[in-house]
Amino acid sequence: MNAFAPNDLVLVSPRYLAGGGMNKINDVVGPLVHLFKWRYEHNPRTGRLDIDSPCGSVFLDFAPDRQDGVWWTIAHHEPYWQIEFSRQTPSEAIASVTQALPQLLGDRRHADRIPLATEPVARLAKTNGWEAASTSSGMVWASPDGHCTVEHSTDPVHPWHIAHSVCDAFDTQWSATFTPDVPERLVAQFFTHLATTTPVERVFRDVPYFVQKLDEALITPVSHAGVNPHVHHAGAQLGRAVRHR
Repeated sequence: MNAFAPNDLVLVSPRYLAGGGMNKINDVVGPLVHLFKWRYEHNPRTGRLDIDSPCGSVFLDFAPDRQDGVWWTIAHHEPYWQIEFSRQTPSEAIASVTQALPQLLGDRRHADRIPLATEPVARLAKTNGWEAASTSSGMVWASPDGHCTVEHSTDPVHPWHIAHSVCDAFDTQWSATFTPDVPERLVAQFFTHLATTTPVERVFRDVPYFVQKLDEALITPVSHAGVNPHVHHAGAQLGRAVRHR
C-alpha cells in the first residue's frame, strides 16, 4: 500500500495508469499559445478553451464541462479529421500530439525540441512488449498488464481506437479515438508517449483511486527519494522486473 499524502508529488508508471493529470494540462496547450502564437479564447466560467492555428485549418477544444467525458477535441478542416480524448487520458500523451501539430502544418520552429515519431504503431507495440492479436476487422495490441488496448480496424468512423480500464473500476476508464483521415504519424506520436516506460509526475490525489492500490502501478516519491527521483523510479522498475522473472 502506498503511504502518500494527497498533495505529495509522485512518479507513476506505466503512463496509461496515471490518469489525466490536472497539474499537467498547461503542457498540452501552453506551447501552441506561447511558442507558436495560436489564437485562443478562454471561458473562466466553464473552463472551456478554444485554440485555432494561425492558418485556421486546425482547432483544439478543451471542454471540461462536457457531460460525455470527452474533454479534448482536435479537428482539421480540410481534409476533415478529428481526434478525441476523454478526461483521464494522460496529459503527456495528448501534449505529444498537440505539440506536433505545428510541424504537421509546416511550421518547423522548435522542431529540435519536439521530436516526432518515426516508427509505425505495430513496431512501437512490439518494442514495448505489447501483445498483438488479429481480429475479424484488423489488429489489436494489448499492454503487458492487459489494462490498455490499441485497436486498428476497418471501422469507418474510428479506425484507430485506444482504450483503458482497470476492471471497469470508477475513474480508471479513458479512450482516444481517431477518424479515418488522421495522419497515422499522430497516432504513433500518441502511442510513443503512452507506452514508454518513462514515468509521469502526478499529484497523488490525482492518481485514480483504484490505481493507487493497484499492484501493476509503480508509484514512487518525487521528494525525499534520496537520489534523483527518476533514477529512484528506474531502480524500483528494475527491482520489480527482477522479482517477476
